[in-house]
Amino acid sequence: MKSSPALYLIALSLTLSACATPETRLRSGLIDAGLSPAMSACMAERMVDRLSLLQLRRLASLGSLKDRRITDLTLDQFLHKVRALKDPEILAVSTSSAAVCALR
Repeated sequence: MKSSPALYLIALSLTLSACATPETRLRSGLIDAGLSPAMSACMAERMVDRLSLLQLRRLASLGSLKDRRITDLTLDQFLHKVRALKDPEILAVSTSSAAVCALR
């Protein structure tokens, strides 16, 4: 029985998509929530070492709260969404990461 090359490509792409790192998932979630790609990358890099996997998942889920947007989300609007998670550690890490990344 011969397998087609397309089957191998599909299997490979599914395997690679399952290997997304927490940092990649968080960065994507921050972008989906409305932050700029540069700010999202900077913040995700800092936050992934400071928060648990559960906290990172909660933050990445902020993208599901996204409204229709014309412009990027402001940091104040983002931090308002983070406060709604009611986790002081997520808020502290998000705020400090936002401040450091905004100054870069």
